[in-house]
Amino acid sequence: MKKIFALAMAAAMALSIAACGGNGTDSSNKGGASSGAPSSASGSQAGGSGSSAAQPSGGADISVYTNAYFAPFEYYDGTDIVGVDVDVMNMVGEKLGRKVVYTNVEFGTIIDTVSAGKLADVGAAGITITDSRKELVDFSDPYFTSVQYVIYPAGSMTPDGADGDVSYILWDSLAGKKIGVQADTTGDIYVDMEINAADGDDYDLGRDGVLLNTGAEETRYDSAQLAADAVGAGQVDVVVVDYLPASYIVEKNSGFECAALYYDAGVDGAEAPFPTEEQYAICVTKGQDELLAAINGVLADLGKDGINDLVMKHMGLE
Repeated sequence: MKKIFALAMAAAMALSIAACGGNGTDSSNKGGASSGAPSSASGSQAGGSGSSAAQPSGGADISVYTNAYFAPFEYYDGTDIVGVDVDVMNMVGEKLGRKVVYTNVEFGTIIDTVSAGKLADVGAAGITITDSRKELVDFSDPYFTSVQYVIYPAGSMTPDGADGDVSYILWDSLAGKKIGVQADTTGDIYVDMEINAADGDDYDLGRDGVLLNTGAEETRYDSAQLAADAVGAGQVDVVVVDYLPASYIVEKNSGFECAALYYDAGVDGAEAPFPTEEQYAICVTKGQDELLAAINGVLADLGKDGINDLVMKHMGLE
């Protein structure tokens, strides 16, 4: 059976358990609603706020496309784009002696823009490695293992089971529900696959239509926060999104709970339920070998513990 979390997630587990139980805070999110219009903030200091001092002299700027509504990996702090991926790329800029410039765009444009290699050299936005994406860009070594989670109104669903301390909901329990997702994310890919794909359809992710013909419907939004807002407005029943963004949203918005999203025993021959899992990496334009090597070098220097420290920092758990 698959393991639900890589070591990098272990220290953040306490937040998952607490946040997915909901709280009484007012609705808020550092990112807010995505306008879809590119905006930028630049930074070259590792761990900095996103605003840069003097430009380093090591070469041309490193242009990074991101979607700044995916805390803790990228989000707005005032007008600055900050987050785990920003810290990593700032370290890369220091390593190469180059200024790093961030541009906030719709998530679905990142891979194609980086592939073209004209406006962006790097995509850093909690991007999951898939076979189709690998055809367009080169990926760094994976640095974080994530799991899809379900956000739902408090008390509206009952978890189907527990894997140790982690409560989970089975895909089958989403039958007939209106499901909100952030467009072009892996949550979108998974939900689309499970609602629409029949046996033998070729998808990067998914398990051959668990929700096919169940009455489940998918609605896409510009950000996970907007999808959560739609739950509050009664437009959708649940949101499917990655683990840490789900925890962040539940922590910052009242009246929500969340649980891990699992496949049932028997899927792919599994003897027990297992999580909907994926790996994040940073992507670069094909042929950017020096840049890719620098990113991998920083990730190797950080290791799992270093990435986990950054996650804890941006989740406010230091």
